[in-house]
Amino acid sequence: MAGSVIPFSLHGTGTGVLCSVSFQGSKHVLNIEGHPAFGGTESYLSPLDIVLASLLSCTQVTGKIVSTGMKGMKLGAWDVKLTSNLDNSVLVFGEQGVSNFRDVELTVSVENNLSDGDFEHFTSEIERRCPIATLFRASGVKYKMNWTSLRLPE
Repeated sequence: MAGSVIPFSLHGTGTGVLCSVSFQGSKHVLNIEGHPAFGGTESYLSPLDIVLASLLSCTQVTGKIVSTGMKGMKLGAWDVKLTSNLDNSVLVFGEQGVSNFRDVELTVSVENNLSDGDFEHFTSEIERRCPIATLFRASGVKYKMNWTSLRLPE
């Protein structure tokens, strides 16, 4: 089965470290402000917060997509924790190199009815198919995912 291309069109306006982003075809507007380390005032989430939250939520959304192709699979609650460290030497101090997170680690627990082998297949498919995870891995960041399978409550 061939997929399709999903178009995205965004528009941003702003001043200083504050940006307002609108999304074509959507009523949503996302206000974003630079991290406090870069002049933000904590009025809105920073681009760094949002990109990390995107990875966290994309992991769960991709899991739901993967589960629809696994006959008889049932999912319950997800618990996803993410930790990361940003190396600001390029961004803030202009050193040579690529501005990037030093590391990103996700710890994921998900309720399901899978055998150990099927859970391993499920998680490997999530890691392979999540477009945000692909961006992080391709960037060269030290990337790690830890998975825990939890039984669905009776």
